[in-house]
Amino acid sequence: MGSMAKELVTEHGGIPVVDFATWTDASPGEDRQKIASQLAHACQTVGFVYIINHRIPHEKLQAAFTWSRKLFDLDQDKKMLAPHPPGHVVHRGYSWPGLEKVSNSMGDEDDPDLATKLRQVSDLKEGYEVGSDEYEDQPNVWLPEHVLPGFRDFMTTFYWDSWENAKMILQAMAIGIGLEDEDYFLRYHSGHENQLRLLHYPSVPAASLEEGSMTRMDAHSDWGSITMLFQDDCGGLQIGDPNKPGQFIDAKPLTNAIVLNVGDLLQRWNTLKSSLHRVTLPPRQDRFTGDERLTQARYSIPYFVAPIGKSIIETIPICIDEGHPQKYEPTTWDDYRLMRGSMQYVSPEA
Repeated sequence: MGSMAKELVTEHGGIPVVDFATWTDASPGEDRQKIASQLAHACQTVGFVYIINHRIPHEKLQAAFTWSRKLFDLDQDKKMLAPHPPGHVVHRGYSWPGLEKVSNSMGDEDDPDLATKLRQVSDLKEGYEVGSDEYEDQPNVWLPEHVLPGFRDFMTTFYWDSWENAKMILQAMAIGIGLEDEDYFLRYHSGHENQLRLLHYPSVPAASLEEGSMTRMDAHSDWGSITMLFQDDCGGLQIGDPNKPGQFIDAKPLTNAIVLNVGDLLQRWNTLKSSLHRVTLPPRQDRFTGDERLTQARYSIPYFVAPIGKSIIETIPICIDEGHPQKYEPTTWDDYRLMRGSMQYVSPEA
């Protein structure tokens, strides 16, 4: 495998920070190699990394959060004009609180009642999912234009802007793990299988989360290749502590940074790490108000990058040696997402 950087430039709350300021097509090879090595090392040891000086302008990120707040401020009957389709096959449109239950269940467990057991504690969040209008397997469910004029146009542009940024990261990943072809991963991705998700975690009494009567989002890994997360300043995201299994550390907001994490399929490709993460109480006490300690509402925007559905995902030969034996059977994105998704949404009755 390629040479991994032993020293990272900096960290933010224990999570590596990688600066892409000098990553351009015209950058000297050594500059690109340095960034790529830092990125790969962070993703191999932690599975999470902050990306700064990426290609999405601050103004566009602020606009995305403004649109997200406008969406979730709509009356419920307006949001329900674009409902998430029944079941776990298509992930588009508006998901109301309690519809989705996130967990780290793989969907292949030998327990027919597991999905029901997991839903005994609800996730208090709402979301809206957007994809490529050209992806027929996952047709978009848009609000009528008159309900939120301009929303569809902005989110469509933001989706493809995010993909351009993700392409840069996938190239760096390839170089960082020692592949000679920087476009290796890009050949497995078209951009059409990705998912842009707007998330809103409403204010709740802190006790309800502390006592476990509800959750914001339970610990889980992501399914695809990589996830780029944009988050507001509320806090509450935690990642698995790489040095203390079973414990979590705060992924504190870092202005304009992407919180990048490795997904399950990229882990299957190579030696990078798909880490557990969850959303819980904000760590800062000034994020609570009143006698009930109401939490501040949290807004985040993850962009999930996934490979072409029928591509065979199997460990790259250069990532297999005595210290890193092959661990996973080959799979496809289509098969894997259906398996994992079966536990998150209740399937419609036949």
